[in-house]
Amino acid sequence: MARSAPVPPAPMRSTSLLAAGVGRVRAVRASVVRAGAVRVRAGRAIVSAAIALAAVLLSACGSGDSGAAAPASADLVIEGVTVVDAVNGVREGRTVVVDDGRITAVLAADDPEADAVEATERVDGTGRVLIPGLWDFHVHLTYDMRFTEAMPGLFLAHGVTSIRDTGGILDLVLPVVAELEAEGATAPRVWFAGPLLDGADVVYDGENRSALGIGTPDVDAARANIAALADAGVDFVKIYEMVTPEVFDALASEASARGLPIDGHVPLSMLARDVGPRVQSLEHLRNIELDCAAGAESLLEARLALLENPDGVPGADLRSRMHSDQRVPAILDHDPARCAEVIEALSETVMVPTLRLNAMGLVSPFERDDWWATLPRLPDAAEIDWRDAGERARGGPPQRDTVHGSYSMRLIGEMNAAGVPVAAGTDTPIGYAIPGYSLHSELEMLVRSGLTPQEALFAATVRPAEWFGLEGELGLVAEGYLADLVLLSANPLDDITAVRGVEAVVTKGELLTRAELDALMR
Repeated sequence: MARSAPVPPAPMRSTSLLAAGVGRVRAVRASVVRAGAVRVRAGRAIVSAAIALAAVLLSACGSGDSGAAAPASADLVIEGVTVVDAVNGVREGRTVVVDDGRITAVLAADDPEADAVEATERVDGTGRVLIPGLWDFHVHLTYDMRFTEAMPGLFLAHGVTSIRDTGGILDLVLPVVAELEAEGATAPRVWFAGPLLDGADVVYDGENRSALGIGTPDVDAARANIAALADAGVDFVKIYEMVTPEVFDALASEASARGLPIDGHVPLSMLARDVGPRVQSLEHLRNIELDCAAGAESLLEARLALLENPDGVPGADLRSRMHSDQRVPAILDHDPARCAEVIEALSETVMVPTLRLNAMGLVSPFERDDWWATLPRLPDAAEIDWRDAGERARGGPPQRDTVHGSYSMRLIGEMNAAGVPVAAGTDTPIGYAIPGYSLHSELEMLVRSGLTPQEALFAATVRPAEWFGLEGELGLVAEGYLADLVLLSANPLDDITAVRGVEAVVTKGELLTRAELDALMR
């Protein structure tokens, strides 16, 4: 699969977080407190078996409509709109009142109290649909620094009001997070992990690939790295693929003891069934195919031999070799009964499948007119490179890895049917994923894999909020919730592609019209 070529920062290969020179404590951090909320750090998200159960857990607000009297005044009123969220479904003819960054009332449009509210801004929502702000649950703000400055505007312009940065060197990502969280910044809310916690060999080492990871060669380094990340104020940690089982155990134990949620990839030295119960989310369905194979033990034995790495092969090359040698054979050796055991072991672990990445061989962005239409919104240097890559792909022989894509689609469909929780993330800007735009593509792919549009919307609104223990703050259009909202031209529960029809966005209570959203992009 073609991979976008980043412009890496200065090379930085380190074997521990402290060796990388990062030991500072982030003393002050602007966050959701600006909108009147207190961020809750959760060691384990509340995981719903299905949307019906989520409706019970989240229904303190009933249908989402207000039970109290409407406020006398407000910053914003959206009138006559159809309100849609993944728990309460469709509520037609509503007036939504926003003040001081929160939804203060959801009223029937014909309620006399709705007309009585004195609002600084009023929006006619007739014929439009209002949904909660979307999350991209897998982004890399510093993977390609050409994109970094442009990413906040691109996210908001596509209705993405919250992001989870799943890997970046602290020296690079901390200043970016500070800018996004600065008072008055027009930017999505952001949660971040700091660097990928890799093994003695590091995949994203700043030399062979972009600088996203650091080394964790032994148990002592694992404890030191988690301690330093906790001091730096990260929201969660991410364990990567090259760690040993002993280092994985130390990282997971230390993070859990400090109340830090754990994201990760299944390490190449382990089976998915042993990893899933120790972490709160897993990315890309990566390496799960091995545990679902009839010959899993022999494949794992071969991996362990390669991981000895006596020739000192760079981490990126070593990982790529194992993926290219074993991924397709493992998929073709799929054992349904064994995989059912794996799925059961992962029943409480949120899957972030990044289907738009895994299945590029099935649905290439280069074949979409709207991808090409969005390219001019990218920074100049990135646009040129991506346009060239797209032209080469369209003009050359087809390169289709349909096996991995088809398998990923089938597996996430089976997992969803079994009640495994799913969240929507893209890995932007990796794999030619335009920030914001690619989240819409991911939702389409989730529906193609078997999720209903309502389940896909849940994966991009409620599920991410649950993961951080914020299910009472974000993810619904309901009284008391933070005012992150997207105004659409059509209902995504009828057709998930309706999420592309963004007419306006409310971020932290601030209304951005379509013209203002366009101005945030180049």
